[in-house]
Amino acid sequence: MRIGEVADRIAVSPKTIRYYESIGLIPEPARTESGYRDYLEEDFERIRFIKTARRLDLSIDEIREILAFTDRKQAPCGHVRDVLARKARELNERITEMIQLRDELLHIEKSVPVSVGSSDRLCPLIEHRTRTTSS
Repeated sequence: MRIGEVADRIAVSPKTIRYYESIGLIPEPARTESGYRDYLEEDFERIRFIKTARRLDLSIDEIREILAFTDRKQAPCGHVRDVLARKARELNERITEMIQLRDELLHIEKSVPVSVGSSDRLCPLIEHRTRTTSS
């Protein structure tokens, strides 16, 4: 299977596939006599796995670790479960931080009049945030 076919079937660009190859996430495929990359079905499955893992916000290094289990013929699911649990915890922390930021922005928007300040100063809405957070 040529790179364009793989790219079309998985909905990634050929450039992305070449990148995964260059950083060692997928093995270098065999070449046809005319020099085209010739991917196997197992390469296709690996690239599809990488795409799904990226969609789940796994880093390249995390994906590399998971693939290493498979390459060593070890079941990666226990490790994957731990990674996903950690990602979920991190996401909950980010959500909490974002909710706090939203609340702070809404508070500032409501509490500071827009007409305060002059055109030769920085916006008092942001100045207010700086004064509030540094106190």
